[in-house]
Amino acid sequence: MTSSSPLSRRGLLTAAGAVGAAGAAGLLGAGPAAAAAPSGGRGSAALVIHNARVFTGTTGGGAPVEAVAVGRDGKILATGSGSALRRHAGRDTEVVDARGNTVMSGIHDGHVHPLGAGDRSLRPSLDGAETTVPELRELLAGFLADTGGAGAEPDRWLVVEDWNPVGLLPAGSVPHHSMLDALATRRPVALVGGDGHNLWANRRALEIAGITAATPDPVGGRIVKGPDGEPTGVLKDDAQDLVKRHVPEPSRAELVAACAKVLELAAASGVTTMMDALVGRHELELYQALAAAGKLPQRIVPAIRLDAGQTKDPAGALAYARGLRKDFEGVRGLRFGMVKVFLDGVIEYPAQTAALLEPYLDGNGKPTGNRGELYTSAADYGRLTAAFNGAGWQMHAHGLGDRAVRTALDAYAYARRATGQRDPRNAVAHLQLVDPADLRRFAQLGVAACMQLQWAAQDTWTMEALLPYIGPERHRWMYPARSLERAGARLTGGSDWPVDALQVWNQLRTAIDRQGAYGTGELYRELEGLGRASVLRMHTAGTAWQLRQEGLTGTVEPGKAADLVLLDRDVTRCPVADISGTGVRMTLIGGRVVHDADSAAGRAAAARVARAGSGPRPASYAAVHGGRHHACGH
Repeated sequence: MTSSSPLSRRGLLTAAGAVGAAGAAGLLGAGPAAAAAPSGGRGSAALVIHNARVFTGTTGGGAPVEAVAVGRDGKILATGSGSALRRHAGRDTEVVDARGNTVMSGIHDGHVHPLGAGDRSLRPSLDGAETTVPELRELLAGFLADTGGAGAEPDRWLVVEDWNPVGLLPAGSVPHHSMLDALATRRPVALVGGDGHNLWANRRALEIAGITAATPDPVGGRIVKGPDGEPTGVLKDDAQDLVKRHVPEPSRAELVAACAKVLELAAASGVTTMMDALVGRHELELYQALAAAGKLPQRIVPAIRLDAGQTKDPAGALAYARGLRKDFEGVRGLRFGMVKVFLDGVIEYPAQTAALLEPYLDGNGKPTGNRGELYTSAADYGRLTAAFNGAGWQMHAHGLGDRAVRTALDAYAYARRATGQRDPRNAVAHLQLVDPADLRRFAQLGVAACMQLQWAAQDTWTMEALLPYIGPERHRWMYPARSLERAGARLTGGSDWPVDALQVWNQLRTAIDRQGAYGTGELYRELEGLGRASVLRMHTAGTAWQLRQEGLTGTVEPGKAADLVLLDRDVTRCPVADISGTGVRMTLIGGRVVHDADSAAGRAAAARVARAGSGPRPASYAAVHGGRHHACGH
């Protein structure tokens, strides 16, 4: 095999491809000392990648690293120059020429919903489109035909994903079940908001769910009612479950197959570790089935979701989490120790359920009486945190508005005092709006700032749906990444996929230029844009720290697990705008190839990555913002 050959299509631990000692050394730029290369066995590497620009992720200086050797135990054997690493190349060592491109730690996604992406893939999607009511009905008529037509009448549910809750045209149009009732069907119809916080149902679906004018709002949710007191068909947050519980679930086999495909998609995007930010028994059973089928390539940290009621019962919540851990801790690839709590909703108009310190504005600069919704008090969340931290668990809070962020920080401060724990590594996710008075508290309390910076661009949702409703003074603090970094906070990264398309490299680019491939302008780049090295570390070593696995992954150093990606360009030097288009040539997890762009499966996965990044924008980029928090399931 030569260095220009296709990459190995067998696991690297089997050392696919035979390279002669002299040949292997020659590929590494060796001179007369080539004969000293080992002939195979324990002393030689399973893989050597050379002619690379290695981003180690470490903060120390030293000579540039241009080669990485992977041992047969799945760990990084050595790093350094090509000539120094030639001694690790034996007769059966796979040798890959990086062609001057980047090798780095695999991406660690610190807030994502991969099983939600698999589940969503089984249903038609509106892709966040902005439409008039007639256009919407035309699309839905097509979905009705595609999902059984007349043979599905009158009882088969039509559930459509990625509805844009602010996408009805003309702007300001308010959804009502009568618009869906006009479809030529008696089937129950539900449109699930891409924001994860809204659902729109027709009258038949409302009837099946038993929702009437007399139905009270559930805890953590709202049934939107019109001036006549009757339900409009729009359900917010936990009220969505009133309808969703009646929708038949896909079969286990269908779900496992769909989830296996999206995990392949993640591997092809360079993702090697994921924190699933909303997990219960159902999701854990799916992971168990995926692992049993050999279809779980990534390392998964499941965050067990606690609902609003459980937050008031710390002992009961802890017993619940421990019970799930006991039942599933033997599943290969899972590591327990994290729980997830929603503190608020979303900030954009018309939802405006994110908890703010000061009221929302009416769009004309006048304060309203609405400060959003805080689903759990600081006192309850503090006691809950103390119970879990004291038992060695970490907390992961959805905190989008500045009041929710402060609530989380106050709770973490209480737990620190109550338990004496100094390194619990609790986190707040999303951080769309942070009061400047709270910036330094992240470092003081050792709290991870888990940010989804693909949203940090000027678009419909950050401008039209937000600026008039919070005003310019608060708007300036949108996604304050650099301010947090300057205040000493540990930055970690996540995608919140499938709330947004999985576009790992555009996500990293947007964190730098605050515009990305789809923004209409920069969102405070000079104030809040991050440096390139900071962004790369944030999505590797930073998130590894958040997940308590910095001793295992996150940097390219001898002894660490070989969770690596080989890219098709040098992301440390290429123009920032070019980072968006980065392709992944190879992904390794524990030294095993889980994506090879030169294989048939790898080409197919890479094509899916390209399609996932080519959806409508900015509408679906907008549809991002809640399933940001409920693909999530909230």
